[in-house]
Amino acid sequence: MRVVKSVSAMQRLALQWRRRGVRVSFVPTMGALHEGHLSLVRRARKLAGTKGLVVVSIYVNPTQFGPAEDLRRYPRDFNRDSELCREAGADFVFFPTDTEMYPGKSEGRYSTYVVEENLSRAMEGEARPTHFRGVTTVVAKLFNIVLPDIAVFGAKDFQQATVIQRMVSDLNFPVKIVVAPTVRERDGLAMSSRNRYLDEQQRAQAPVLWRAIQHAQKKVVAAKRLLDAEKLRSELKKLIEQQPTARVDYVHFFDPQTFMAAPKATRGTHLAMAVFVGKTRLIDNAPL
Repeated sequence: MRVVKSVSAMQRLALQWRRRGVRVSFVPTMGALHEGHLSLVRRARKLAGTKGLVVVSIYVNPTQFGPAEDLRRYPRDFNRDSELCREAGADFVFFPTDTEMYPGKSEGRYSTYVVEENLSRAMEGEARPTHFRGVTTVVAKLFNIVLPDIAVFGAKDFQQATVIQRMVSDLNFPVKIVVAPTVRERDGLAMSSRNRYLDEQQRAQAPVLWRAIQHAQKKVVAAKRLLDAEKLRSELKKLIEQQPTARVDYVHFFDPQTFMAAPKATRGTHLAMAVFVGKTRLIDNAPL
């Protein structure tokens, strides 16, 4: 496995692969890799085939963090991450610096961003107003640098994956987006790099997100009529906040195609939530 640190070197390789007709599968990450990430790399390996290549990017993108968010303390361990990538079947790791990705930004000479204006408004977009501008910008840049045929994202970040799909469609990126299932711990907690922020007590409380999702799913299956979304939201909030350090940021029921809020919850409605457990903000989602 080879590590590439410069944009120009990565682009040169990508152009060579394209000229040779090599199939490239790509997994963008911010590092701090866990089994969820590695499942995406393994999926990319299968999609690339025996003659294709797998590229994983490891880059903590500053433009998707708000001023009060955890950019500085976001976990970083490149040696560990690169070894995990190698074991999972990656051929190349793209590991750029901020200067490589955003040249001239510190001097005020970087001013171009990609903005999706519809699907990114609610939920994470409302809670973190500049977040998706940073996500779409860095992913667009990575697609132009790596030139992948396929890019694999995780369903845990459902809104992010859907926004990327819309960007790819609207801007005619020649990339197939594959969304792989959420990987969970044995107790149901969705795997996340931020889980490592939880202390022992908080970690024991965090699976309440999954229990809340399961509760909503069971209610919808058992219901003989459409459920009032606001009433179910209040029910889930009460269930979650029974945990001493848990605080709901949002619980949202919506149409998974349009992201419009759903006044009624039924089969096919999507549920997403963000919950603070202590100071750590966790997200999860699932179809009902």
